[in-house]
Amino acid sequence: MSRVQLALNVSDLDTAIDFYSKLFGTAPAKTRPGYANFAITEPPLKLVLIEGAGAPGSLNHFGVEVASTDQVHAARARLTTEGPRCATEDEVECCYALQDKVWVDAPDGEPWEIYTVLADVEHPAGQLRTVEPADDAACCGAVAESATSCCS
Repeated sequence: MSRVQLALNVSDLDTAIDFYSKLFGTAPAKTRPGYANFAITEPPLKLVLIEGAGAPGSLNHFGVEVASTDQVHAARARLTTEGPRCATEDEVECCYALQDKVWVDAPDGEPWEIYTVLADVEHPAGQLRTVEPADDAACCGAVAESATSCCS
């Protein structure tokens, strides 16, 4: 099952958890200091709350959670063919999980990730991503003239 992810910056995690638990009628799937995520069935949504990062109430990033690494690789191949610059991260620790993912920035700069969770981990990577699409342009996107191992 795929579902859209919405990651929000919040000023008070406990207050946000209380509000979103009531709004969606479900408790968080995972909570850690300064972090919570909800795996909402209806509507299909992965809601991530991040305390103390960015302006409260602002967007942190968007994502699409997919079921497998094969789906991440298929998205990367499609993005490579269609041209947006993308960046890949394999087995990266992010949001208290080990993930495979591909990143792409929308025209106005908002970051999107297509990812799958491989396992839970108990320490965050400490940053949104380890590579930038502009820096990894030779790997994926229309500007890639010579294929590298990450896009094969």
